[in-house]
Amino acid sequence: MHSNKQNLQVLFEDNHLIIVNKRAGDITQGDKTGDKPLNDVVKEYLKEKYQKTGNVFLGVVHRLDRPTSGVIIFAKTSKALERLNKMLREKQINKTYWAVVKNKPQKKEDTLVSFLKKNPKNNKSTVFQKEIEGAKKAILHYKILKNLDRYSLLEIQLETGRHHQIRAQLSSIGSPIKGDLKYGFNRSNKDGSIHLHARKIGFIHPVAKENILITAPTPNEVIWNATN
Repeated sequence: MHSNKQNLQVLFEDNHLIIVNKRAGDITQGDKTGDKPLNDVVKEYLKEKYQKTGNVFLGVVHRLDRPTSGVIIFAKTSKALERLNKMLREKQINKTYWAVVKNKPQKKEDTLVSFLKKNPKNNKSTVFQKEIEGAKKAILHYKILKNLDRYSLLEIQLETGRHHQIRAQLSSIGSPIKGDLKYGFNRSNKDGSIHLHARKIGFIHPVAKENILITAPTPNEVIWNATN
């Protein structure tokens, strides 16, 4: 039990929400791997913290890809879950991502608009420049925050939330994310992570109605540490 507690970095918690910093490699929700998902770890944390005997309610509001790290919201009440789901659909939850890429993009900042088609067989999205059948429009905005020796740190705002959107779109402009073999980076990171981090999340609290802005520290790792 205690190991989970140390690994769980809680960024915010009240009666309705718990916001944590997901580690790369953790899965948000159970999948076919059978590995322990983050929502179970959070449930155990709450169970222990409040010494609950019965089941703990925990709603998954959104997900992050397994190799990605960063801020993730869980709902502690069904009321909060319902409202957050609605806010997500209505794009009232503002997410900012950081990505470390190779091959500095040509423009310091830009909006990428393309069409993404997901292939469930290899769990990968392909980018098209024009609309084709089965593809969904994908829009993101990026700006270069910092140039490192061999990489660039980008800040990304998503306008749409497509499958592997940031990974696929950055790869399509020739700047794949560090460690992302699936989208054209030449070698994987030792720990299987990719250098994509959900850095900030901002929204109006679904119950208290106050402004919430949460920033998730980047993983303690050489390249990430060089970006701060």
